[in-house]
Amino acid sequence: MTATAPAVPPAPASLLPLLFQPMTLRGLTLRNRVWLAPMCQYSAVDGVVNDWHVVHLGARAQGGFGLVLAEATAVVPEGRITPDDAGLWNDEQTAAWARVVDVVHAQGAAVGVQLAHAGRKASTFRPWADSRGSVPADQGGWTTLGPSGEAFPSYAPPAEMTPEQVAEVPGQFADAARRAHKAGFDVVEVHAAHGYLLHQFLSPLSNHRTDAYGGTLANRARLLHETVAAVRAAWPQDKPVLVRVSATDWTEDGLTVADVAQVCADLDGVDLVDVSTGGNVVAPIPVGPGYQVPAAREVRETSGLPVSAVGMIDSAAQAEQTLRDGAADAMMIGRGALRDPHWPLRAAHELGVPVADAGWRPQHVRGAWL
Repeated sequence: MTATAPAVPPAPASLLPLLFQPMTLRGLTLRNRVWLAPMCQYSAVDGVVNDWHVVHLGARAQGGFGLVLAEATAVVPEGRITPDDAGLWNDEQTAAWARVVDVVHAQGAAVGVQLAHAGRKASTFRPWADSRGSVPADQGGWTTLGPSGEAFPSYAPPAEMTPEQVAEVPGQFADAARRAHKAGFDVVEVHAAHGYLLHQFLSPLSNHRTDAYGGTLANRARLLHETVAAVRAAWPQDKPVLVRVSATDWTEDGLTVADVAQVCADLDGVDLVDVSTGGNVVAPIPVGPGYQVPAAREVRETSGLPVSAVGMIDSAAQAEQTLRDGAADAMMIGRGALRDPHWPLRAAHELGVPVADAGWRPQHVRGAWL
């Protein structure tokens, strides 16, 4: 029996659940608002992605996600979280990513990449390794960099960045953005969350500098502003730039949602803020379904920018209600997508979306719920 696309014509977009209505950012229209969150796979070799990434991201594109965001991808070798991280600092890595991009596009999804520098949280063992903490130099590790010399708990202390090293960061992100464009990506996301370098500068818990990049919130946000500006200038004007932020450090004297919302309000050239939380210090985070949605709402209301919400979005009804409540404009699905690559197709069924509008690939239509 040959698989064929359903003959039923698509429904008007206005009649679909919000989760399955298209969204346009600059010159890019996304087929729906259920997006794959960037999740590190720790499976690259010398920063070069491979078959694992083709299958991982291609499967989620087949599964109906409107935007597939690739994992934190280091802009320089010392910016990798682990020696096994993906990179975008040379031509070989760019070519390998182009293969992934082509596969995702062939499945009808847009594809983005998260540009990252891990700062003091770099040079660590991947999560399933027998060892924990920082990788020693004789095992392939390196000296990390940070805004100040304080270590993340249980990690080796970083070297405090010199003014010259700080000044290089925006250009490193911009160079990676140019490579991302060459590889064919539709979107870039600047990673300023989860305790990595740009978050380290933003948070008073990790930034104790006394120069123009430390002290006040405006000074601590300076590197993020400069990096976003450099990426925006290097990236085609018709393609969107996203920024992922940690909206709170979840601890006393750390970043608050109000702080981060104000920083986002002052960002120029950003098309959407991807709102997460935590990661810069060890803190008691009240994890539960939708636990970061209130932060997304506040960032959205204060900044005036579209936002995505992420963090234990477990059901289609929960995702749809979050959009209807005005807390977010799109939903990032992480762990749910690891359990079920076809999360959007299942969500479409549960929300009553016709098969013709759900994003089924013709070869898989026979598996659609009736």
